[in-house]
Amino acid sequence: MEPFVHLHVHSHYSTLDGLCTIEEIIDKARQDGMRGVAITDHGVMYGIKYFTDKVNDINKDLIGQISELEAKLAESDTADATELQNKIAELKKQLFIPIIGCEVYCARRSRLLKEKDVPNPYAPNKSIDNSGWHLILLAKNYRGYENLVKMVSLSFTEGEYYKPRIDKELLEKYHEGIIVSSACIAGEVPQHILGNRLDLAEESVRWFKNIFGDDYYLEVQLHQTTRKGYNRHTYQKQLLVNKGIFELAAKCGVKVIATNDVHFLNRDDADVHKRLLCVGLGKELADMEVTEDEDKGMSYSGEEWFKTQEEMNEIFKDHPEVLSNTIEILEKVELYSINHDALMPEFAIPEPFKTPSEYLKHLTDVGAAERYGTPLPDVVRERLDFELETINRMGFPTYFLVVWDLIKAARKMGVSIGPGRGSAAGSAVAYTLDITRIDPIKYDLLFERFLNPDRTSLPDIDIDIEDTGRDKVLEYVTEKYGKEKVAHIVTFSQLKAKSAIQDMGRIEQMPQRDRNRICKLIPDKIPGVKVLTLDALIENIPELKEIAENGTDLEKQVLSYAGRVENRVRGTGVHASGVIISATELSKVVPLATAKKQRSTDTSEKGDTEKVVVTQYPGDVIESTGLIKMDFLGLQGLAIIKESLRLIKETTGKDIDIDHIPLDDPKTFDIFSSGNTVAIFQFESPGMQKHLMALKPSRFEDIIAMNALYRPGPMDSIPDYINRRHGKAQIEYNLPEEEEVLKETYGITVYQEQVMRLSRSIAGFTRGESDKLRKGMAKKKEKILAALETKFMKGGEERGHSAETLTQIWQGWKSFAQYAFNKSHSACYAYVAYQEAYLKAHYPAEYMAGNLSCMLRKADEVSKLMKECCAMGINVLSPSVNESHNTFSVTKDGDIRFGIGAIKGVSSSAVSEIIEERVANGPFEDVYAFFKRVPIRSLNRKTIECFVKSGAFDCFGIAREDYFAIMPNSTETDFIAALLAYGKSCQLEEKDSSVSLFGDAHPMEVAKPQPAKGTKSNRLEQLLEESNLIGVFLSGNPLDPYEFIIKHYCSHTTEDLKSLSELEGTNVCLAGYLSDVSSGTWQSANGNKSNEFTDLVINDYAGSYKLRVWGEDTFKYSGYFKENEFLLLNLSVTRPKYDKDKKGDKFFVNVTDVRALSSIADSLVNEVTLRFNPAIVDEDFAVDLHTEATKHKGQCALTFNMYNPKLHYSLNLAPEKIRIQPGSWLCRIIEKYELQCQVK
Repeated sequence: MEPFVHLHVHSHYSTLDGLCTIEEIIDKARQDGMRGVAITDHGVMYGIKYFTDKVNDINKDLIGQISELEAKLAESDTADATELQNKIAELKKQLFIPIIGCEVYCARRSRLLKEKDVPNPYAPNKSIDNSGWHLILLAKNYRGYENLVKMVSLSFTEGEYYKPRIDKELLEKYHEGIIVSSACIAGEVPQHILGNRLDLAEESVRWFKNIFGDDYYLEVQLHQTTRKGYNRHTYQKQLLVNKGIFELAAKCGVKVIATNDVHFLNRDDADVHKRLLCVGLGKELADMEVTEDEDKGMSYSGEEWFKTQEEMNEIFKDHPEVLSNTIEILEKVELYSINHDALMPEFAIPEPFKTPSEYLKHLTDVGAAERYGTPLPDVVRERLDFELETINRMGFPTYFLVVWDLIKAARKMGVSIGPGRGSAAGSAVAYTLDITRIDPIKYDLLFERFLNPDRTSLPDIDIDIEDTGRDKVLEYVTEKYGKEKVAHIVTFSQLKAKSAIQDMGRIEQMPQRDRNRICKLIPDKIPGVKVLTLDALIENIPELKEIAENGTDLEKQVLSYAGRVENRVRGTGVHASGVIISATELSKVVPLATAKKQRSTDTSEKGDTEKVVVTQYPGDVIESTGLIKMDFLGLQGLAIIKESLRLIKETTGKDIDIDHIPLDDPKTFDIFSSGNTVAIFQFESPGMQKHLMALKPSRFEDIIAMNALYRPGPMDSIPDYINRRHGKAQIEYNLPEEEEVLKETYGITVYQEQVMRLSRSIAGFTRGESDKLRKGMAKKKEKILAALETKFMKGGEERGHSAETLTQIWQGWKSFAQYAFNKSHSACYAYVAYQEAYLKAHYPAEYMAGNLSCMLRKADEVSKLMKECCAMGINVLSPSVNESHNTFSVTKDGDIRFGIGAIKGVSSSAVSEIIEERVANGPFEDVYAFFKRVPIRSLNRKTIECFVKSGAFDCFGIAREDYFAIMPNSTETDFIAALLAYGKSCQLEEKDSSVSLFGDAHPMEVAKPQPAKGTKSNRLEQLLEESNLIGVFLSGNPLDPYEFIIKHYCSHTTEDLKSLSELEGTNVCLAGYLSDVSSGTWQSANGNKSNEFTDLVINDYAGSYKLRVWGEDTFKYSGYFKENEFLLLNLSVTRPKYDKDKKGDKFFVNVTDVRALSSIADSLVNEVTLRFNPAIVDEDFAVDLHTEATKHKGQCALTFNMYNPKLHYSLNLAPEKIRIQPGSWLCRIIEKYELQCQVK
């Protein structure tokens, strides 16, 4: 049997065309005894870094042995040399060779030509420039790799037209180190043969032979199939092509190789591959079928699997040389590395400095003097000298200079940069350079947590940046270092379980409702399951397991196929924050591609994309190529702070330097201590608020600690932390050394840095060893920990500590260190939170307006912020053309006004013109003045309709419906049309008079149209229209007529339904209106049962909740289930029947009763009892209650319960004469005077 290796192989990085993973390809090649394999994906090299990394891991031990022998060989005498050489040669034969390649598209003319109207002579219905000839390129050495990378990059940046294309100009220029084969029947030579142009085929062969010499090979394939539905015509074409190729090979002196154009791993994967193609092409299975008579549909034969050497020998038994020639190519390929040491960008060093390290020290000294004063304290000087020595020794001064420069430039451009992120905040050098703004010495943040002095690894300074400023910074970086040296990073989307089921279901013609039914069984996470593969889901979800085992044939088939395409690459995207900056042209180091990304500017809308250059290697593997990755992470809190500061300047004239606010401000700590942390970054959850109120923090260190503790694991320590702080629990230390480190956290280990410091003081660890310990514990690396435990015990005992105490400390660290948090990161984010709390405490309206402006497109967030404004006593007013700015603004009365620029459908030019005119000449006296003064060119009917419906014209005192009323005796259809005509006439008259020949001309008065009386619209419809335009209810809430019932009669809200485990066995009563109603039918796995259901979305003041009503209840209450219907619902929460031991996290919400609020609202409440401490009863309360109760008389009894907790008495009062109709008025009194309310 002739040895053979595959040289034409597609992995799943040939998007939605290849099915094999890189690991599967390597494993099968090795299992079959192949000495290597090539990866040749269509037009891309996305998987190459994974490929080489995997093979390097396989070869690691052999390469180590070879290196040892080569070292001995260099020192040996002649007698030993032959034996050593033989051993080395034998070991090298055992190495598995990764052959880096690509099946490129070679333009039929030039990569620069992209004409759609010039036909392809072999496919006249397509453009000649559409795609290109297929061609296999393999890199036989590092020079070949560089040239391959260059060509593949240019195929995207210059040649992309339907496909990324190279051309013969590039092949000639970058031919060195490249092995070429003629590819499949879509290659140039095969296409000429099939087109009966043997003259052109020979011309092509001779051209390649002339350029590549003996590194050019002709390629043959044979895909004979008898499978129904697969292409049998391909085989006939291959026979014709192969005949021509063998003739050309003999005539031109070119060798021939056999390949199999691999797209899937095993023979029985053909049907899976066919379905994967359907996903990529958006087709049905029927579209892919190929008949014996017609060569239409799919071009694949079903034979494109990774065949063994034995199978390939059987196919090409008449031409064994085409198999052995693949080994010839294998042996031409050198084993080379595509990794590099750090390729630092070039940074221009100003005079008189000679080196980056010299300039870095200068900048550090200048910054240190500003931060710490002169002379520098000894502790600061020692810390800076240590850090600079480490940075210089590792060769990273340029890195710090690059980061310093771009952050300085960003701030100069007005882009907000965070105070730091992650372990970089532990660097005092970064602090003196103003890269970070948290003093690492003051807050005991460790440099070695960022850069381990014992191990050279690339530094990683992640930069938080306001969302809308990323593009500005990237433009600066690109301009400074050159666009050829800067790129984004590719990301890959994958076919995950839900999308795989949806895709396979569509292809198998499973109804959409059934696909949805199965997908709804899949949770976002399962406790204890790290990766939610379909197999893991089936194992952990009984309903899904039932379908997989006992479902219909269709259901089982869909799940089977979904599992086999799961996790394959579906498409590419752009890393949200990662950017690569290189010392050299990027396309000399890694292949580049193009991808679409969302713009991140102030004015960009969703879907506003641009095409950018990306590296083809993703972020998790690219750093070993030597390229420097920087992360610009969008942090919305920075934009909120920036907008708040702008508003403060606008309303008060003050310029607040947010980076120099006092860190001991009592009002700011009151925000935290009171739990008033809604809209405070990382501190707004109810659980956090509860702990803050118990903690009563009064120093910044407590804020840092709470930020670190409030996460799974450490959260259990919060009560102990709080008790120790308040002296309710004793603070104990195992050793005196612990007190110095743990004193600030009351004896509790909170941070990774504390473990690191203690390992040094207790057991003499070096800085590098302490970081190794931190990493080993966090990642549970038992081998590393075992060695370090021995060192810890030995070092501790040498310092006089008992083995028992050391063991206790070590075990405590092991159990907690996996959860312990990075103090540097916690300190930075605590600082952002503190800044926000400071603004909320001192400038509440401006801060909340800043939040609303930045959160405008997030409806749930806006709703939450509106509720917080109400709680703070800040009114949020509807938009007004007479007062609104572009975004949210603060009025002179301290209220917040909605911005007219935030109204959907309003043009930005109209907003600019309105604000400009109003600022120049004052508010608009009436609606006529508005149309007379605002340039009519910027106004159109859609804009005016949006103003009217959103309430922005309410300031003119005309009812909204009147603008749309038909106007009798008018040439215009309605008042809006008449006003637009009026404005146009006024402005034309003004223009005509201004160009009069006579200086005393006056414009004629244009008659003002008068509105007709419109039909008053339904209040709910009006509010919904308003909400659609501005995203929230401002002028009113459709729930307001039922506010008292929702807030005081109902037991729960929609927010409560998001924690169903807490409601098990509880009778739930809630009310609201239905915003969405849809019905469907569920079928059981075996198809024997079906059940009708109705999906409802119910809305109340807390938010919304999607509820499913089943079976009989669907029919029983169907009359109530209508959009915009207001309902009172009674519900129960139960577990599934299979969850008998009550350990699962799945619950059902069942409807037990439904009533229409419109029918029962007036009679639902029979008695209201207000409970209060008589100390609050004053004249204002009495007058307020009496006035409102008199206005709102009804049939409901109003009673009182007065209590005094100090005197331990309670008194009930039930005046017979007080009968009311409870409503929103009573809710306001209850909230205003902080009363308790009970209803019957």
